Amino acid sequence: MSKLTDEVANLTKLVVEAKLPRDLETRVAGNLEEIVRLESDITARVHIEQMLRYIDWVVHLPWNERTKDTLDLANARKILDAHHYGLAPVKERILEYLAVLKLNIERWQQESEIRFPESGSIDSGNRQGEAKLSHAILARRAPILCLVGLVGTGKTTLAKSIADAMGRRFVRIPFGGMSDALDLRGQSRVRPDAEIGLILKGLRFAGSKNPVMLLDEIDRVADSTRGDIMGVLVELLDPEQNVSFRDHYLDYPFDLSDVLFIATANNTTNIATAVLDRLEPIQMPSYSDEEKITIAKDYVLPLLMKESGLTQENLTIDEAIWPKLVRPLGYDAGIRSLERTMNSLCRKVARMMVEGRGKSFHITPDNIKEFIETY
Repeated sequence: MSKLTDEVANLTKLVVEAKLPRDLETRVAGNLEEIVRLESDITARVHIEQMLRYIDWVVHLPWNERTKDTLDLANARKILDAHHYGLAPVKERILEYLAVLKLNIERWQQESEIRFPESGSIDSGNRQGEAKLSHAILARRAPILCLVGLVGTGKTTLAKSIADAMGRRFVRIPFGGMSDALDLRGQSRVRPDAEIGLILKGLRFAGSKNPVMLLDEIDRVADSTRGDIMGVLVELLDPEQNVSFRDHYLDYPFDLSDVLFIATANNTTNIATAVLDRLEPIQMPSYSDEEKITIAKDYVLPLLMKESGLTQENLTIDEAIWPKLVRPLGYDAGIRSLERTMNSLCRKVARMMVEGRGKSFHITPDNIKEFIETY
C-alpha cells in the first residue's frame, strides 16, 4: 500500500468523523476518488497535492464542535477584576452584555423546546435544534462590542478576559496593516498558491465554532483596500449574512453565527459607517499615574517576576521611585512603556543573580541607574 493510499484512507475516515454537510461530503468523496484515479499520473502530482490540502482543511474545520458557555456574572466579575484594575464603567458594560446573552439563551431555549420539541434543548447535542436556536439568539442579542482606546489601555487583554469568563476559546485576527480583503476571505483554489482566509484559519486553531474572535485594530487597515475590507467586516458582523459566510478557498458556506466577535480600535474615524452601525463602542479610558502604580505593583511586576524566575525575596522596590517608573519617558496613556521598563528591570536582576552578584536587590533612587539605563 502506497503512502498516498494511506493518506486517502485516513482522510476518508476523517470525512466520516467530521459529519460534514451532505453536499460537501459528496464533493469531498468525489475528490478522494479522483485522487485515487490520478495516483499513477505523474503530471497530476500538483493537482493531487492541492486536493489533499483542500480536503485536510475541510475535515479539520469545526463544523459541529462547540464549547459550553459559562454565563455566571459573579465569576465573570471575578475574572475581570483579577486581570484588570479599575475600568469600572467598562466592566459594568461587559457584565450587562453578558447578562443580555444569558437571558436570551434562557428565553430562546425555552421557546425552542416549545417550537422544536424534536430538537431538544441547546445542550442536547442535536445539531439541527442548536442551529435554529443559535440563529434566533444571535439575531436578538446585544450589539457587538468595540473597545476603543489608545495603545496599552488593555483592549486585547480585556477581550481575552471575556473569553475566559464565558468559557470560550479565544482567537485574535490582526487587522493592523492588512492590505487585502482576501486575507480574510481566502483565495480561490484556481491559484496554485491559494490560502484559506484568516477567519476560517482562526476557527481551525480554536477547534470550536463558537470562540470569542477578536478583530484587532480594525481602524488600521491599509487605505487602498479599506473599502473592500470593511465590506467583509459588514458580512462578518451582520447576523443575517454571517450564517453563510463563504470563504473563496473553501467555496462552501460556513455558519459563523455562533462566533462572538469583539472589535478593537484606537479611534473610530477610519471605520466605515456600515460597520459602526453593527458595533457598540466602549471607550477605554487612559490610566492616571496613581492607577499605573497600583497596576505595576499588583499586576505587572508579580507576573514579570514569575516569568523571570524571581521571587519577592529577590527584588523589592522603594516606594519613592514608583512615580519615576510609571513615567520613564513622559506621559503615556497606556501601560506599554511601564511594562517595558519593569521587564528590563527584572531581566537586569536575573542576570546579576546568575552572575553571582547577589540574591536580594532593593531598588532605590540612589541605585536605580544601575538597573534601568534610561535614568
